[in-house]
Amino acid sequence: MINLYINQRRVEDVTILDLKGRERIRSAMALHESIRCLAREGKIQVLLDLAWVKHIDSGGLGELVSSHVTLDEKGGALKLMHMTESVHKLMTVTKLLTVFDVYDDEPEALASFVGETLRIVERQPFFM
Repeated sequence: MINLYINQRRVEDVTILDLKGRERIRSAMALHESIRCLAREGKIQVLLDLAWVKHIDSGGLGELVSSHVTLDEKGGALKLMHMTESVHKLMTVTKLLTVFDVYDDEPEALASFVGETLRIVERQPFFM
């Protein structure tokens, strides 16, 4: 049984992944692999539409964080929109709302990517 369906679409430089189902460990790994593939292709601005996701388990939360880190390391961003009430409660309890940018409106979410640039981290010398 498939627990998560992923539909991919593009709006300018942003890849939107429309998710439907339950975010479980097995399906979460598929999501993170999809995001890794996008990152390898240089598609590093990703917006997840969670409108049809009813539940996220602990493995799914871990994969969301891992996906966030993968894109962040490439200079991109993973943002979330249209969270269901149960997913929003879970993200609040786990304090993950402080990690992700979350939006209720797709145009607003897309506009938040405008001006996103690669973050260049300067190397710090070992000795000062």
